[in-house]
Amino acid sequence: MKRWIAAMLLTGMAAHAAAQTPYDRIVDDAVVRYRLPGIAVGVIEDGKVTFAGTRGERLAGAGEPIDRQSIFKIASNTKAMTAAVLARLVDEGKLRWDDPVTKYLPGFRMHDPWVTREMQVRDLLVHNSGLPEGGGDLMLWPEPNRFTREDIVAGLAHIKPAYSFRSGYAYDNLLYVVAGEVAASAGGATYEELVRREVFEPLGFKRCRVGAFDIADTGNVAQPHVRKPDGAYAAGDNVDAPKVPEITSAAAGGIRCSLDDMLAWMQAWLAPDAKAKAWLSDTQRKEMWKARTPMPISERRVRWDNTHALAYAYGFRLADVDGTWTVSHTGTLSGMYSSMVLLPDRRSGFVVLMNGDADDARTVLTEALLKHFTKPGQGATVAHLADELDDEAKQAAAKAKPANKPEGKRTPLAPPFDATRTGTWRDPWFGTVRVCPANGRLRWESDKSPLLAGSVITVGDRWRIDWDEDRVDLEAWIDFDGPVMKLAKVDPEGDFSFDYEDLAFVRTGDCVGAR
Repeated sequence: MKRWIAAMLLTGMAAHAAAQTPYDRIVDDAVVRYRLPGIAVGVIEDGKVTFAGTRGERLAGAGEPIDRQSIFKIASNTKAMTAAVLARLVDEGKLRWDDPVTKYLPGFRMHDPWVTREMQVRDLLVHNSGLPEGGGDLMLWPEPNRFTREDIVAGLAHIKPAYSFRSGYAYDNLLYVVAGEVAASAGGATYEELVRREVFEPLGFKRCRVGAFDIADTGNVAQPHVRKPDGAYAAGDNVDAPKVPEITSAAAGGIRCSLDDMLAWMQAWLAPDAKAKAWLSDTQRKEMWKARTPMPISERRVRWDNTHALAYAYGFRLADVDGTWTVSHTGTLSGMYSSMVLLPDRRSGFVVLMNGDADDARTVLTEALLKHFTKPGQGATVAHLADELDDEAKQAAAKAKPANKPEGKRTPLAPPFDATRTGTWRDPWFGTVRVCPANGRLRWESDKSPLLAGSVITVGDRWRIDWDEDRVDLEAWIDFDGPVMKLAKVDPEGDFSFDYEDLAFVRTGDCVGAR
């Protein structure tokens, strides 16, 4: 641990040791507390960049420091840029927010035909569609997979709603992919081309990337890291290949940007110059920041921020924090976390980019930076906030129901295998999976999501999938309800993107060429 801290000092902290700013102290405290592999933080005050700090390495142990030009996956902070593409097209008269989605995508279908007819372009952006939280995300992650955007548009018809259209909030990603396809249809170019044309180029972003690119040509690309059992970080299995491919999920979370470009993005909203003002009309700026869908407010947010209102807009979240209006979003991908918070009335804000799985670190760092604006001199320290989160986690673990802590011996399922449960199975949106013998074991494998493959084991009297890939860290139960095979998260509180519960497989044939 001491050696690690010394190394981090050499790669970023030592330069500020003599005269640290309040932002340096906050960032350094978070880096040490959470042993982050790399981070870039930028702050704007009254329209001007007042802090841009970087720490750590692009790839742990490689000796290549993070700097202001290092590009990170911004994950769901992409959503605001996707919404901005649509807003630009509205300004250009190429679409309207209240246009039906089917005007641009005639094959678009939701589960309910009435919802299909009534779904407007604006509805794609505000998480009120009726889809279950994270519904269909298994068509996006884990990456890489073989699902296409056409698969997503077709698959939506088979995902059963969890609530009535426009009656509530549940975060989804698929409809942002659909929004990207609507933009492509209206704009006459691919989503990736539109983002470059409508956002990157007019705002002068030099390092942002979307779609396919070459690592060697681009250079200075931060790589994802996962946390090991000892708390340290190691490069994840999803480190970039030399040639980064286009991804299906680009419109929901596929953009990468540098710190300097993210600061330029923030200034385009907080303190736009003539170029930024010409980029998007005042009318569309207001449309982007109107509250659309009320969101639930957590007890912690009330306690920490005295929040009374929280809502989703077009790719942004709106909330009051200590009496101050904020516009924000977060981004989460395996090995990459981001956060951006704007305080428009103060023309101020900040952005955090991290190349590690760091949920608590992001929460703590965002709160500590936010309090510098909303309660200067009164905000809690990184250590205090981190201790509070640790206490919350301990209390939650103590209250967890036994069902959340499955116990029993893990035993590989041994032959002979029940012929009624083996074979090929198909879900209408996820596609075909095989539950077939191989080398004396029973294997579960997906045709379109190759990383979702593992051995079937038993825990107690239930079947369970032990995934091969470490990056698929949420195991699944297999249950049979008559002729239907269903899955369920072993940890019911696990990441909603592993939407196993929405799957219902029907057997379609026998195993062929079983090993």
